[in-house]
Amino acid sequence: MRLTIWLSMAAAAAGQASNPAAPAAEDPIARQRAAIEIQRASVKRQLRTAPQPTAEFFTVPWTEPLIEPPPAEPIAEVADCDPVPENQIAPMVDEASQREGLTPDLLRAVIDRESSYRPCAVSSSGAEGLMQLMPETAAGLGVDDPFDPRQNVDAGAKYLKQMLERYGGDLMLALAAYNAGPVRADSAPAFPLPPQTIGYVSDIMQKIAPPSSPK
Repeated sequence: MRLTIWLSMAAAAAGQASNPAAPAAEDPIARQRAAIEIQRASVKRQLRTAPQPTAEFFTVPWTEPLIEPPPAEPIAEVADCDPVPENQIAPMVDEASQREGLTPDLLRAVIDRESSYRPCAVSSSGAEGLMQLMPETAAGLGVDDPFDPRQNVDAGAKYLKQMLERYGGDLMLALAAYNAGPVRADSAPAFPLPPQTIGYVSDIMQKIAPPSSPK
């Protein structure tokens, strides 16, 4: 009797394994990808989508025409210091972008948008330095002095790369999360992004978009 029951169970298991229609456990990676797709669609609708850039890590074709974004509000308060000279910032940007797999143009666009290259910039919300890192973010990235240009650029590039990885390489979502925080970006399907964030992302996407070819 026990042998008969065991043989029946074995046969059922073998049949399920050979049946491609047998139900399988839901893949958590598939759930994550589905969530990202919902976020991506929501952010696209809000940002109106920029033209297609050529950076190798972009995973979404930007084929829809760009509609005029909301005015880009300044991120940092007026800073009482001079911008970092080009001959000093260039090697920092090149090294950080190469290390994190970003393009120098993207990193420059974020720095310009965040602080206009002023290392002492502080926002009304407390973000500090060239790439406007919040104190807790800077500390988590090992920054001792957020007003040190090299430390700030290195940490900002690392954080931006983390956001790209979080959102499957989707640059618009990564920039929205960099500006408004990942919690706010995650809630984009349910709650609209702030107009300031829409302007922020649209401004950077336009700066890094390749020039239109003459017709």
